[in-house]
This record gives sequence, C-alpha cells and structure tokens, in this order.
Amino acid sequence: MAERRPVADRLPTFPWDRLAPYKHRAAEHPDGIADLSVGTPVDPVPPLLRKAVADAADAPGYPATWGTPELRASVRGWLERRHGVRVAEGAVLPTVGSKELVAWLPTLLGLGPGDTVVHPELAYPTYDIGARIAGATPVASDGLTSLGPAPAGLVWVNSPSNPTGRVLGVPHLRKVVEWARQRGAVVASDECYLDLGWDGTEPVSILHPDVCGGSHDNLLAVHSLSKRSNLAGYRAAFVAGDPALVEELLAVRKHAGMIVPAPVQAAMGAALDDDAHAAEQKERYRFRRARLREAFEGAGWRIEHSEAGLYLWASHPDHDAWGAVAHLAERGVLVAPGDFYGPAGAGHVRVAFTATDERVEAAAKRLA
Repeated sequence: MAERRPVADRLPTFPWDRLAPYKHRAAEHPDGIADLSVGTPVDPVPPLLRKAVADAADAPGYPATWGTPELRASVRGWLERRHGVRVAEGAVLPTVGSKELVAWLPTLLGLGPGDTVVHPELAYPTYDIGARIAGATPVASDGLTSLGPAPAGLVWVNSPSNPTGRVLGVPHLRKVVEWARQRGAVVASDECYLDLGWDGTEPVSILHPDVCGGSHDNLLAVHSLSKRSNLAGYRAAFVAGDPALVEELLAVRKHAGMIVPAPVQAAMGAALDDDAHAAEQKERYRFRRARLREAFEGAGWRIEHSEAGLYLWASHPDHDAWGAVAHLAERGVLVAPGDFYGPAGAGHVRVAFTATDERVEAAAKRLA
C-alpha cells in the first residue's frame, strides 16, 4: 500500500493561523481588539429570513439536492431583476456556502493530475487549494495570453475582487470568455460581491449577454448570500450558468450528499425575493467604508482599487504587509496581510469593514 501523505505535505498552512500572534497582541489593547481581518458579518439576520427558517423547520425528509422549484425560481428572478441575466430553469444549483463549491469545483468537474486551474495573481486562497485537492496544477496569472496555447481545464475570475475590490469591465471579461472557449476551458466567475459596488461602480456578471454573447456555454457564476443577507452562518450560496455543467455538478453532488438543508433553502428564497433588507445592509457597509477610508488615508495610508466589495486594499510607505500588520496590532487593530492572497500582495494589507459601527469607530480613532 502506498504511504499516505500527511496534510502538511499536500496543503499550505491555513493563512489565518499565521495571524494568531498579531491577534493576541491587538487583543491586549485596553479598549479591546478592533478586528478588521476577516470579512464575517456581524449584523443581525433580517427577521424575514429568520421567519422563513422557522416556518420551514418541520423538515423530516431529505431535501432536494437541486433545490426546491421555488428556490430555483427565486435565484432566476434575482439574477434577471438585479443583474440582467437570464438563465434556464435547470441552470441553478444551491451549494453549502460558496467556499465549499470553490474548493471542490475542480474535483466535481473531473479535473486532476495533468490539468491546469488558472486563477488571478491576487486571489482568494481557496482557488489554489481547490486545484491541489483535485491533484491539478494551480497557475496564478492575470495575463491569459502569456499562457500561450497550453490547455486549461478551469479558469477562475473574481470580480469584484477579494482582496483588492477591483472590478473587471465588460471588455476584459469578454476576452477571458473568448480565450477559454477557444481552448475548451470552463470559466468560473466568483461573483459573491456583485451587489456591492461603490461610488457609482456597477459590476457585471460573466453571464451577462454583453459579456458572453447570450450563450452560457462553459460558464459558471458563483454567488453567496453571506454578505448580502448576513447568512454566513447559514452556508447559503448557489451556482448558475451552463445547464449541462450544472447538471454535471448535480450528478456528482447527489452521490456525495452535498445538500443544502431545507430550512436554509427557504431562507435563501426569502432573501433573494427581497431587495429591501439588502439595500439596508449595504448602507451600513457604505458608512463603515467611508469612515475607515477617511481614517486610513488621514494617517498616511494609500487605498488602491477598493471600488467594490467589503475591503480596503491599503499600503503604507513605511511598512511591508507584515510590518503593517504589526504596526496596526500595536494599536489594537487587526488586518490581513496582502501576501495571504499571493506574492503580489506583499506590500499591502486587506482591511475589512464588516465590524460593528462601534469597532469601526474605535479603529478609526486609534489610527488618528
């Protein structure tokens, strides 16, 4: 029998484990830590969604892996209403949060040794991890033409970007789609922050007809309700796009038991049918973003991109990423070093504005 490879030989250290000493230092501040390192929601789950869960709590049978017809209709309605995207009835699939899908998508698509998974140079670490889990080769590249004619099984795009908040325009996205289609590659677009454009920025889905020419062949878009509706604790997300690819994902997920619980499906439908609570939550984030941006720039930091999403991409002339983390931890403020997201982030930090108003204000005052 072949010797089993320990996880440390297969996967890198979980990034946030490296941040633990700085979190401890920041927590020593007399007024407590202002944790801006992780983009986790802190505001209440809207009452409408809690009621939907309660009303669906009597769910003794197995839920449908594909999701209820009502949920699929809600997904399709939201995509068309909010983002001008029409998908077929069978082209949506609920997932147990978006990170699960990102991590397992190469495996679900049958990729493995000899296959390439392309992701942005500055990227959510799970794109790389998903390729490694499948045994495929992760390649970080922002210039697809530099890859030459080499085949790629899967190409990730992320707009708005985590960590930078950068938004890719229609011409850029169209070029990615054309490049991938010429090579038979699947394009997966992580669009979890699509509703969170700032200062007039309007992010566009990979599934929009201006991008894909009206065809969703070989395209998948990943969406999450964690930030929009404060449902991170519910693990509520979905994927939509090419009906044939979605059917393929469904077939594997049935075998693997990857099913969203029935009460969560009910909450997802309620969330997607209601835009009012999402608009209210966006205004909370707008206020926090403005306060932190003002404070960081006033303290000599530079903010780049950051036109969408829930983060400020910041740099300081006197510090690299980890030096900036240490500098802020001394003041009781915790942020994420940019190199968590790739070597190109070594001069930056990611600042989340998902903390409470009170903690955001505390961080802003400490910067001053």
